[in-house]
Amino acid sequence: MDVKKERLTTIIDILKVHNAATIKDLADRLQVSEMTMRRDLAQLADDNIVKLIHGGVIFNRTGLDTAALLTETDAGTYYLSSEENRRVEEKRKIAEKAASLIKPEDVVIIDSGSTTEFIGEYLPANMPVTIICFSVNILLSVYSRRNCRIIFAGGYFHENALMFESPEGVELIRRNRAAKAFLSARGVSAELGITSALPYEIEMKRAAMGSSLEKILLVDSSKFDRVCPAHFANLADLNAIVTDGGIPQNYRKLCGKYGIRLYLV
Repeated sequence: MDVKKERLTTIIDILKVHNAATIKDLADRLQVSEMTMRRDLAQLADDNIVKLIHGGVIFNRTGLDTAALLTETDAGTYYLSSEENRRVEEKRKIAEKAASLIKPEDVVIIDSGSTTEFIGEYLPANMPVTIICFSVNILLSVYSRRNCRIIFAGGYFHENALMFESPEGVELIRRNRAAKAFLSARGVSAELGITSALPYEIEMKRAAMGSSLEKILLVDSSKFDRVCPAHFANLADLNAIVTDGGIPQNYRKLCGKYGIRLYLV
């Protein structure tokens, strides 16, 4: 085995154990430059083995066998790693708009999700902000930012969603106050409300909403008229929705009815 192949194998072995890592940590452990490590990780990302985020990498367990890729539709199981590869352009535009709503010195809560993880990329450099989060991908996307204070709610790690959850984490969020909560969802229904595929997410989401002045939902238009098992809010509970132009007309009218600001990207 040549040196590079051996290095790639070692990277995969590390991520199998730890699920995620920073580029700097991996470079230090393998005694290579960060530039070399970025090239190695780019190759693994091209092979769908890892997911690159700002300053770090997340292991895509399902990527080692794409034929066995699990989704909520073909195996009854939701994996964030599979959701991250869908409608990426829309998600980035939604996250960019969400980041523009954050003001200097704001305290914000960023929910777990494949759209919310891009918010950190679009925040102005060096803008002072406090971020409350509870997901690995969110943490890795913001940890290296200057003037960014992070409050992280830990607990039991759920690999499917890359999030931590516990009664103590819920209480930590409830004890803090935020100007805005940026929320994700798997389904938005006019009749049945806003839902998630994962029941263990619910208390963290509700705590985030209860501790925030503004509740802002970030969803692409494919989530409308979809219902998942775990309900955590109703449309009327929201202050704003950021989505793309594919949102059905009846939801535009409902936003007007409930006084929800609608941002289309």
